[in-house]
Amino acid sequence: MKSVEIKNKRAKFDYEWLDTYTAGIQLLGTEVKSVRMGKASIAEGYCFIKDSELYIKNMNISEWSHGNLNNHDPIRERKLLLSKREIIKISKSLIDQGVTIVPTKMYISEKGWIKMNIAVARGKKNYDKRQSLKDKDAKRDLARLK
Repeated sequence: MKSVEIKNKRAKFDYEWLDTYTAGIQLLGTEVKSVRMGKASIAEGYCFIKDSELYIKNMNISEWSHGNLNNHDPIRERKLLLSKREIIKISKSLIDQGVTIVPTKMYISEKGWIKMNIAVARGKKNYDKRQSLKDKDAKRDLARLK
């Protein structure tokens, strides 16, 4: 089976992760086929809670190339599958100011299910981002010396 791993590279740079979760995604058949081909993007996506259920919005899954008139909408809301206890825990942490839920990675599990890692995160300030860049450069220099 082909391994697909779609990452949100900006999530670690723009946000300080407070807690992470792994959720399933409720997808249509043509969406699953597109994800298996790697035709998805989670960079613009964000999660929200509606009616005590977790959804992701603005995640782009391209239309399937061999689809017909019943092909899916590329940027529709998709339900994330978490336990009720996890959703309650996330909703309690969202009460804090400046806290959001960001998708970090979408992948296919060993059983063949499409999963998504999400993080409850707080946005970084500009000086935090500069510090992250300095740390990254220092690690790269150390690796280069070895």
